[in-house]
Amino acid sequence: MSSMSLNAAAGLQGMLKDGHTSLEGLDAATLRNISASKELSRIVQTSLGPNGMNKLVVNHLERITVTSDCATIVKELEIEHPAAKMLSLAAKMQDEECGDGTNLTVSFAGMLLNATEDLLRSGLHTSEIIAGYKSAGDKLAEILPTLVNKTVEADGMTKEHLVDAIRPVLAAKQFGSDEVLGPLIVEACLATASSSGGKKSVSPDAVRVTKILGGRMDQSQVIHGFVALRSVETTRTSATDAKVTVFGCGIEASGTEAKGTVLMKNAEDLKGYNKSEEVKMEEIIKSIADSGTQVVVSGGTVSEMAMHFIERYNMMCVKIPSKWELRRLCSAIGANALVRLGPATPDEMGFCDEVKVQEIGGRPVTIFRQTKSKEDGCRISTILLRASTTNVLADLERAVDDGVHACKQVCKDGRLVPGAGATEMELAVQIRNYADSCPGLDQYAIRAFAKSLEFVPKTLAENAGLDASHVLAGLNAAHANGQASAGVDIEGGLDGSSGNKSGILLDNGVHDILNTKLSAYRLAIDAALTVLKVDQIIMSKPARGGR
Repeated sequence: MSSMSLNAAAGLQGMLKDGHTSLEGLDAATLRNISASKELSRIVQTSLGPNGMNKLVVNHLERITVTSDCATIVKELEIEHPAAKMLSLAAKMQDEECGDGTNLTVSFAGMLLNATEDLLRSGLHTSEIIAGYKSAGDKLAEILPTLVNKTVEADGMTKEHLVDAIRPVLAAKQFGSDEVLGPLIVEACLATASSSGGKKSVSPDAVRVTKILGGRMDQSQVIHGFVALRSVETTRTSATDAKVTVFGCGIEASGTEAKGTVLMKNAEDLKGYNKSEEVKMEEIIKSIADSGTQVVVSGGTVSEMAMHFIERYNMMCVKIPSKWELRRLCSAIGANALVRLGPATPDEMGFCDEVKVQEIGGRPVTIFRQTKSKEDGCRISTILLRASTTNVLADLERAVDDGVHACKQVCKDGRLVPGAGATEMELAVQIRNYADSCPGLDQYAIRAFAKSLEFVPKTLAENAGLDASHVLAGLNAAHANGQASAGVDIEGGLDGSSGNKSGILLDNGVHDILNTKLSAYRLAIDAALTVLKVDQIIMSKPARGGR
């Protein structure tokens, strides 16, 4: 009966359980959400572009991460605020879809919310701001495809075209690495790409990264096949044109499910008992060898007796305890992992052109290389990365992942737009002109949207140590004169007349992928509008987990 009674005078406090928190109104809810989102945006904004700064994040397990990759920073920050979490979810979705553009998503959403704060204080209503941002977002989606100045055609797609397309993506993550990593990533992607209807399709799962500490970055290489970071268990260390049998289980005598007692009366009984187990194991290994198998891969332990017979029949044996690694190996060699001991059928057996143990950086690794079949399309390619520290290796791995996703996007849609902040500057100019033609209060929100777009060239200039106001003024003038591809010269080319760094790149050879830009802006606008539509925050008492 007590649950049905409601003290009307108590209001919300009487309706909800004790310990809840309720925040509503402009100052308590809307501006607090905007403030939290702005803080997250401010953290990652300085990491934008090739000269972006690294962040050192120490998580709750005291694991240190040093990176300028926005998706990794946001993931490691363990964000609690629900509004800021919306921005982090948008960054996560952008990372999964396109691999690149996560910083643009979070930073642009933060800049829109920052502009919203000024508009709210000027007297505009939230609904008018949302309508203006939606209108500007539709205009952006309409203008952006018209700015395409280069297209990588599916018919004439070459390695050089793809390297040029993904180079800005790699430079933004690890400046200077694009010259080395670009050709490696493209080679690995093209080797595993499948063709349908004249278009190549790249699967990010087919390009694997293996990291070996030590050496220089330019010692990295592509291996068409699979690399296991361990040596073999046998004395034989190489095989060519090898049939491979993969076992998902261990190679050992299986124990009985029911417990039993064996009564032995004399030494002959004991010898016979051991002999029967030995004969059975030899029979299994011999049948595997008779099937033509030269390499045996085990997903579990290999008993000493089994190893003895594997050696006797001159086969290689590799142990791969990880189920994920075993699955990748099966994909690379076209095998099925067996869950029973015995010979594999021809359909279950895999084939590899070359299996050998090689020492790289003082560490023995087993390489399953497909040399002859790579022209027909390899199932798995491995990029073997070398670097001096674990942090650099982790950053290179993230750059490779973004580069593979960029290759996938280019193969899907090869349209490219000017990079180096040129696209954002042209969008800002055109959307500002659009705002002048709009009646009503929406135009203020549209103008604020255009102003927010200028943060990309401004941030690129600031991170490169250039005079941001001077660069923005120069870019505004260039775009007003119809130079739509004028961007920021981050390397600071000298101005011939004054001898100072101009920071303006008129002959812009940097290109960004259209699909990535569209996705980043769509997610940023959606995240910002979701935060703006919240006018009340109601939080129940957090569970303490028994403490």
